[in-house]
Amino acid sequence: MDMIDVEPMFTRSDGDYLFARWGRPIVPVVFGVDDATLSVVKGAIEAVVVLAGHQMAETDPELGVNLMMFVFREWDELVETPDLDRLVPDLGPLVVRLKAAEANQYRHFRFDETGAIKAAFVFVRMDAEMEQVPAEDIALAQAAQTILLWSDVAFRDKGPLARIGENVVLRPDIAAVIRAGYDKVMPSAAIDPSHALRLAARVARDLPV
Repeated sequence: MDMIDVEPMFTRSDGDYLFARWGRPIVPVVFGVDDATLSVVKGAIEAVVVLAGHQMAETDPELGVNLMMFVFREWDELVETPDLDRLVPDLGPLVVRLKAAEANQYRHFRFDETGAIKAAFVFVRMDAEMEQVPAEDIALAQAAQTILLWSDVAFRDKGPLARIGENVVLRPDIAAVIRAGYDKVMPSAAIDPSHALRLAARVARDLPV
């Protein structure tokens, strides 16, 4: 991968470079799905965590759970969820914006004092488009987009998944960036674009020629 390809993945629409990875083990919980789908979602999260070389845990000592995924049909359901507005600031105005944009997904992150991710809230609205996507694919895509703080436009034109034959998998370049982002010598958070050069060097070694 050319080094210049990595920087846009973490350069936000306002032009700022911002990278962050999880600084603590991930403890997920999923709302709005049946037991079978719950297993699929947690399996996808675990697969991406293993890919990253990160960890999962049974509980977070500060928060209890730190990765919450909500699956629902209408954005207004979030406003009706008890205490969610305490976890996601300005939830009401956010829902208004998401409804106006006819969005079917959104991710909100919280960070610790070092800038590393300490919690994430994943919202998936099952509209007509999402209804056509297998649960396995939705789960894998959301897990990949939550394991790092990607740019808000990183997947605007091309999602994190690829089809190989009859199977849907993480794009090799995305998988390589995730592994590079969790390299133990790399920082948990960065705002300097030179960080992308260090990432890209590791990605180039990881991807086949």
